Amino acid sequence: MELKTLTIIVVVLSFALYIGIAIWSKAKSTGDFYIAGKGVNPVANGMATAADWMSAASFISMAGIIAFAGYDASVYLMGWTGGYVLLALLLAPYLRKFGKFTVPQFIGDRYYSKTARLVAVICLIIISFTYVAGQMRGVGIVFSRFLEVEIVTGLIIGMGIVFFYAVLGGMKGITYTQVAQYCVLIFAYMVPAIFISIQATGNPIPQIAFGSEMTGEGMYLLTKLDNVVQSLGFTAYTEGSKSTIDVFFITAALMVGTAGLPHVIVRFFTVPKVSDARKSAFWALFFITILYTTAPAVGALGRMNLIETIQPGVIGSVDGNMEYSKKPDWFTTWEKTGLLAFDDKNGDGRIQYYNDNNTEFKATAESYGWQGNELKVDRDIMVLANPEIAQLPNWVIALIAAGGIAAALSTAAGLLLVISAAISHDLVKGMIAPHISEKKELMVGRVAAAVAIIIAGYLGANPPGFVAQVVALAFGLAASSLFPAILMGIFSKRANKAGAIAGMIVGIVFTLGYIIYFKTLNVELNNAEHWWFGISPEGIGTLGMILNFIVAFVVSKATAPPPIEIQELVESIRVPKAI
Repeated sequence: MELKTLTIIVVVLSFALYIGIAIWSKAKSTGDFYIAGKGVNPVANGMATAADWMSAASFISMAGIIAFAGYDASVYLMGWTGGYVLLALLLAPYLRKFGKFTVPQFIGDRYYSKTARLVAVICLIIISFTYVAGQMRGVGIVFSRFLEVEIVTGLIIGMGIVFFYAVLGGMKGITYTQVAQYCVLIFAYMVPAIFISIQATGNPIPQIAFGSEMTGEGMYLLTKLDNVVQSLGFTAYTEGSKSTIDVFFITAALMVGTAGLPHVIVRFFTVPKVSDARKSAFWALFFITILYTTAPAVGALGRMNLIETIQPGVIGSVDGNMEYSKKPDWFTTWEKTGLLAFDDKNGDGRIQYYNDNNTEFKATAESYGWQGNELKVDRDIMVLANPEIAQLPNWVIALIAAGGIAAALSTAAGLLLVISAAISHDLVKGMIAPHISEKKELMVGRVAAAVAIIIAGYLGANPPGFVAQVVALAFGLAASSLFPAILMGIFSKRANKAGAIAGMIVGIVFTLGYIIYFKTLNVELNNAEHWWFGISPEGIGTLGMILNFIVAFVVSKATAPPPIEIQELVESIRVPKAI
């Protein structure tokens, strides 16, 4: 069956499953809409959390960054998985015991301040829209290739699907939809990984294939990859080029940002008991580990396959002129999306792909007839293109399309629901119209979700970077704004509203300002030479977090302590009982 037809069938069937679940689990109350009625089993919640967490960044973009950055991309693996340890130990059970609907509600009640709640809402919206931009870009990329439509058209289709099951089902619908989406995305990720591992090394387990010998090569995969990329002027795949300080700050921002992400935290409000929150964190980490331990192998094998197929070989000569084999079909197909491009600058028919930034290699490249890099590869296509590069069956290629869409839509739905809850429950119900009926609050939440989807679609069409980069920025914003306020709210009786408000404002303004300065206003300066202390925009959230903690501590010490009842509330939160 033709790939496009097969892909449409697989994707439509998966969409029908998601929509059917949304109808079956339609939210009938605000409790269902915001926290699924607190009735989700820890295993199911762990699976839903994993799907919520493993967004387009994990499924589509992370292995792509690993493919091109090699060792430097380890910061994403360390940060995004390590963050769950912090979440399970420091936040999940305590927030579940608090028992409210949203993170801003916790901050507003803990710091006895509507202003604190408002600041938290603003921070949450900034974080969530930054994050969701990456997800919608992922949706557009998948549709643009496999359904052969424009990225904007793909975004509109994805927006329509998310609108239906997020707005109709709320958290209850999203939870069970995400369980299904996890099954789809993990199966879609693992099947091609196993196929390609067998092709390259004869070993069906990607994690072992990553350290195995290449079939018929007598050389280990990583050794060969080091040799290949160095022959093109790039740094060895297994060596890093990032500074130690930037590695530390990016890893810390991703770890702490994980523990401060509102759409992840809210998942632990959906379980019946406090002890179930810890169990959910364990199961989420288990389900996430399956993909995260596979991603390095997918990235390495993807880079190897790409390099070995992009430069057509010599097939003979005609009238003294060398003739080269044609570009492979997969290359021509992806060129139509604009995410892959070949500019034959010297007209020799070969794709010359060298490291433009390596001045020492320039003379060697020029001896090959090089007149400038001829290949442009969007890192976000690697996981999706890899099965085609490896010439896997069409059903595998269609499967990975469904997986990529599932990963992007599951997280997008969770983020949009968090935005919706912040507006309807924290702003409208909590501050503007406290006596609004539950039915009207539910309607406001659904309208807010619909508006948020439209904005998310626009951001997806105009993202500030690769999917994983955009998501990393969201983590930095979460680390610098919400995490310190939540952590001090749980463990410090002395932290007060003035400190929390000042800390959140300083953290989010500093971090957002730094990101905007280098990512939009002065893109040409976005390199280690101009970064403060050598810290990239992806890692600046750690410094923002430190500033947040310092400001919150100093201001809290200089102002009146919280009321006695708030201090007693902190004491009760800090002793989570299995209730």
